[in-house]
Amino acid sequence: MKKYPKIGIRPTIDGRQGGVRESLEEKTMNLAKAVAELITSNLKNGDGSPVECVISDSTIGRVAESAACAEKFEREGVGSTITVTSCWCYGAETMDMNPYYPKAVWGFNGTERPGAVYLAAVLAGHAQKGLPAFGIYGRDVQDLDDNSIPTDVAEKLLRFARAAQAVATMRGKSYLSMGSVSMGIAGSIVNPDFFQEYLGIRCESVDLTEIIRRMTEGIYDKEEFAKAMVWTEKYCKKNEGKDFNPPRKDQDP
Repeated sequence: MKKYPKIGIRPTIDGRQGGVRESLEEKTMNLAKAVAELITSNLKNGDGSPVECVISDSTIGRVAESAACAEKFEREGVGSTITVTSCWCYGAETMDMNPYYPKAVWGFNGTERPGAVYLAAVLAGHAQKGLPAFGIYGRDVQDLDDNSIPTDVAEKLLRFARAAQAVATMRGKSYLSMGSVSMGIAGSIVNPDFFQEYLGIRCESVDLTEIIRRMTEGIYDKEEFAKAMVWTEKYCKKNEGKDFNPPRKDQDP
């Protein structure tokens, strides 16, 4: 089984002690666990294994806790993050600063200390620092003790997680574009800068005339070609019993 990247869940909290933080610890961590369960139960990797999540060892209310979470995510092979909060937090101290992780932030729409203000503030901080993040906010207000994930929020979380997992899985890989020169179709032109800077993928391009040359001169792996043909003959339908005769120029198609 291939080793796939994991999704890191960041339970972010109001760091003010003396009753504020203490009253929110259980709620914030429960939201993080609910998000992890949602993703693991609904999303799978390319080989059918469930997408794994890693939750920070503690809630994140200060710089030191942000750093400890970042270290854990590096060790655990995290490739993207979802920050979860039910309250106001100090954005600059709690935001995900890793430039390579696709990021999302869910601000819980609750009856007390709603996460809307933090969501708006931290998204502005992400934009200012050039670290784009996907904002998530529920349509309906929930009671503070309600740790369920509404349908609209679940849809947004899973939509982000699917895209983020795909990007994280591709990171560090290479992409080969065949025919971008010969075809000349504008919509199919690959932007190498996008692949390199945002997806972390090395992008190379091969002209179709080079493919034809290698086929003609037999410059390819014969064993791999044979394997490919076996797969093609097994899974691709043949046009059996029908010969394809393209019309001549003097005939109607």
